[in-house]
Amino acid sequence: MAYRLKISEKTVRNHVSNMYEKLDIYDRAQAVLYAVRKGLVEI
Repeated sequence: MAYRLKISEKTVRNHVSNMYEKLDIYDRAQAVLYAVRKGLVEI
């Protein structure tokens, strides 16, 4: 993702961390569940 966005991997980690904090999410599984519940992705 960092390569495609032309930003550092640390910047990606920081953005993901900020997103998790704002959404009150603690891991990738919760992020997937959130996205499914909001209709952002389908499984």
